[in-house]
Amino acid sequence: MSAGGLLLPRSLSAQPKPRYGGRIRVASISSSTADTLDPAKAALSTDYVRVNMFYNGLTRYDRNLAAQPELAETMESSDRQTWRIKLRKGVAFHDGKPLTSSDVVYSLLRHKDPATASKIKTIADQFVEIRGDGPDEVVIRLAGPNADLPLILAQAQFLIVRNGERNFHTVNGTGPYKLAEFTPGVRTVGVRNANYWKHGRPYLDEIELIGIPDEVSRVNALLSGDVHFINAVSPLSTKRVQAAGGYEILSTPSGLYTDFIMQQKELPTGNPHFVLAIKYLLDRGLIKRALFRDFGFIANDQPIPPFHPYYRSDLPQRPHDPDRAKWHLAQAGLTGVRLPMYCSPAAEGSVDMASVIQELGSQIGLRLAVNRMPSDGYWSTHWMKHPLTFGNNNPRPTADLMFSLFYKSDSVWNESKWNNPTFDRLLLEARGEADEHRRKQLYGEMQELVSDYCGVAIPVFINLLDGYDRRVKGVYPIPIGGLMGYMLADNVWWDG
Repeated sequence: MSAGGLLLPRSLSAQPKPRYGGRIRVASISSSTADTLDPAKAALSTDYVRVNMFYNGLTRYDRNLAAQPELAETMESSDRQTWRIKLRKGVAFHDGKPLTSSDVVYSLLRHKDPATASKIKTIADQFVEIRGDGPDEVVIRLAGPNADLPLILAQAQFLIVRNGERNFHTVNGTGPYKLAEFTPGVRTVGVRNANYWKHGRPYLDEIELIGIPDEVSRVNALLSGDVHFINAVSPLSTKRVQAAGGYEILSTPSGLYTDFIMQQKELPTGNPHFVLAIKYLLDRGLIKRALFRDFGFIANDQPIPPFHPYYRSDLPQRPHDPDRAKWHLAQAGLTGVRLPMYCSPAAEGSVDMASVIQELGSQIGLRLAVNRMPSDGYWSTHWMKHPLTFGNNNPRPTADLMFSLFYKSDSVWNESKWNNPTFDRLLLEARGEADEHRRKQLYGEMQELVSDYCGVAIPVFINLLDGYDRRVKGVYPIPIGGLMGYMLADNVWWDG
């Protein structure tokens, strides 16, 4: 991937010839009345799968997390700040109207409007100007250079909607399926778009998407044949799935992590000594072995995984050091103080992690009370709403996107309400830095700041584990997320 333009897709290895027809049922981890058909409001894996059923983006992720052309036929820039996009011809919305530059301009600019309540408004704030140049070309001018724009535009929230669309009780997209039924908190049904612009796709007649918050119930549904593809399989369930016969596990190394969040705008969790007490308290090796069965990598309280090109490998790994944790706890004046923490099956591994932290804390005089909340409504009711909660953050394709969404001071998803002006300055500088060596150095400095000062503790990067019926074909990993990077609808077929 270069600033000069998108790479053309590489030819794929020989694949079995897809079959047409059939219906599959997919179960993701959550379902609630907050379920949405508006890409801008998509926040959870079920939302991402849903919107990818019905819409397309300008770009898409391939299995190496490179940006490939989608609705954009080409995307070029000579300075990384002004980008010219040529749209693919022959693309139509579900109502038959052709895709034009006005649809793209509207879709991207709506994220800047606070009334849209876009989950990635802070990312869209870098759009200074977006205009059409004829029906098939769009020009985007950014506030500063950003070489990652093609990758950023592949995010689910940036999927393209019709110009002027405000009614998201239904769908009018360009995607592989048309909406047949949508009941928030219950199910979503899509039927094959016979006029899809990708010749020969999609393969299935119908996809039904549901949420099953409980992991055991989700696995049971797979093994009973009630569903055919599930995400967020627990490492503890992998042997059971593989031993059942007729089912498989798709394991993908990723930047997924479950973090322990300490709110920084209030005491006592905003006390720097308390933050360090928790970070030194974590037994990362134990968590990796016992909770995730070694399906993962040791983390260091910052969100860039070891296989990322900007990972700072020389940053000293924080050890499990109970004596040091005890000293910091005493400095915070919190020895013997009882503090509640909120966990949920919705945040993968957080219930068991909470128990581990509680036990480790008891050994140094830290009294933590575990409050297990149901998955339904956890993200809207508890996440970031208490001094101590757990998050579960999906992989992001770029360091800039991860830092901008979860660590920039004014981000909606700044989980711990951390505010570090130096970090914000470095983030903007790295975004426009043309020299790759310097860019890596800047991201390294940001990793150190987050690891040392931010109110999140990240013990492990977790492999993505999906379970599926072997009669579902065309399955391959896309490390942006489970369920083939949330894009299974466009790729799989049924060989039953």
